[in-house]
Amino acid sequence: MSRYLVNKFLYTVDREHGLTERYREDPEGTVTWWLQERANRILNAVAAEDTTWLSFTDEEHRALTTHDHVALFELGAHPFLTLTLWIAMFERDFDEPLGMQLDYARSLDHMALPYPDIST
Repeated sequence: MSRYLVNKFLYTVDREHGLTERYREDPEGTVTWWLQERANRILNAVAAEDTTWLSFTDEEHRALTTHDHVALFELGAHPFLTLTLWIAMFERDFDEPLGMQLDYARSLDHMALPYPDIST
């Protein structure tokens, strides 16, 4: 599991409104594009510093392209990063206040301590 790369995806997509909307509407296309164009870019560095070896595992790719925050948490993605991105993408789909957040939490009810390691 490349927790770093998954967390980098969640972080960078959440911080660019157009990319957030793109990920909401076309997760497969966005993940594929991001992997080709942004995954190996070192944040706040010139393009000459880009790397070439980072990639998602099949399991990570599936979880990202299906918006499966439970699988991402189980794989070790940071829950704050998934929560903030999911709020940006899905909060509008719920009528009740905090409806998205409550649904997010309910889907993680099966988790018990110790939680998955989220260190990078």
